[in-house]
Amino acid sequence: MEIRDVTVIGAGTMGSGIAQVCAQAGWKTTLFDAYPEGLEKGMNSIDSFWEKGILRGKTTPEQKAEWASNIHPNMDLVAAVKDADMVIEAVPEVLHIKAKIFQVLGEETKEDCILGTNTSSLSIADIAAASGRPDKVIGMHFFNPVPIMNLLELVKHDLCSEETIALAKSAGNSMGKTTILVKDVPGFATSRLGVILGNEAIRMLADGVASASDIDTAMKLGYKHPMGPLELSDLVGLDVRKDILNNLAESFSEDSYRPHPLLDELVKNGELGKKTNKGIYNWDNGTKSERDDLPFL
Repeated sequence: MEIRDVTVIGAGTMGSGIAQVCAQAGWKTTLFDAYPEGLEKGMNSIDSFWEKGILRGKTTPEQKAEWASNIHPNMDLVAAVKDADMVIEAVPEVLHIKAKIFQVLGEETKEDCILGTNTSSLSIADIAAASGRPDKVIGMHFFNPVPIMNLLELVKHDLCSEETIALAKSAGNSMGKTTILVKDVPGFATSRLGVILGNEAIRMLADGVASASDIDTAMKLGYKHPMGPLELSDLVGLDVRKDILNNLAESFSEDSYRPHPLLDELVKNGELGKKTNKGIYNWDNGTKSERDDLPFL
């Protein structure tokens, strides 16, 4: 099967980024969101990214016009998915929400449609079961910011077909991604390692070991990480990191995965990272600066 028509469900940071790279791959791309303000924000985010690319000389106005013509916003879920060759779900990390969506996808999409979920920690098998055709379901874990990050982590569960895996790999390559294939275990390969490093960095910050910027610099220069664990946590979203840690703690029955109290407090205060302009760092106008009030436990 050749992929020509793609639908992305959820117009948040990840969904809008996924829709952008799908449009850039030349596919007809439908971006669905149940909320008009969310859909508008997602479309504006894509447009802003392309405009910045033009200003930096990395994108031409002609490219932007071509890519923009491929994206179609939609608030009707059934209409959005009925002709899709591939659907990629990118809604919040809540199993019952994803399961409800996949039940609809199982009923309303074409029989040969590939169904991807962008979860970073939930069971692919549980999500796939809700669809009624689990052989067509695969984990497609993208990384933020999607248009820049080259990795796509594909997650196979026991009932996922080889054809589905092959098509997902091909789709990833068309989006300019390097794919890896991992088993359906809690946290997969990337989240399991990434959130542990981030949580320990938050613990070090709370213990006064070093400032946030110095902890990040240590990992960038000492271990050649392109971004420090605290800055990355802010970029991903502290609420997302907290959810993943709690899912891992429940899956493995180990308290060592529990979010540090400082992470809990930041999320409780609505300080979720770059998307709220404040997290471990201040993010005024997208510019990072050190906070002088952390830790505040």
